[in-house]
Amino acid sequence: MQLPSVLVLNGPNLNLLGTREPAVYGSETLDDVANRCREAGARLNLAIDFRQSNAEHQLIDWLHETRTQVAGIVINPAAYTHTSVALADALTAVEKPVIEVHISNVHQREAFRHHSFVSAVASGIIVGCGTQGYVLALERMATLLSTQSAKKGAQ
Repeated sequence: MQLPSVLVLNGPNLNLLGTREPAVYGSETLDDVANRCREAGARLNLAIDFRQSNAEHQLIDWLHETRTQVAGIVINPAAYTHTSVALADALTAVEKPVIEVHISNVHQREAFRHHSFVSAVASGIIVGCGTQGYVLALERMATLLSTQSAKKGAQ
């Protein structure tokens, strides 16, 4: 049996996790987060496809490329959260559950960070839980996918 696949996308500057503003983002690296996600995926029976790019078009291309292959998307759009209608449109086009993740509590930060174009298309949003937010997002995704599967089985 093939496990449902979840695309975990990370936006700009997250490649610097662990060294960039550790007081805000913590000391874990993106590789540490990827490993935590893969461990959570194994526990939750999810295949994890973990990616990061600083380029908006690359994130969109990956969404287009994987839209028929993934069951859901966990995304930390980083700064594109507040600026990218194109990314929100691409997430909508995928037509899969989306969980938005932010390591810091964006609502305690600068006012421009309070608006998210992604939130409007997300099934859920996890904010301010540090890198643990990724695991929480995968747990929620597993629940959403299980509920979808049960509904399809009942039809």
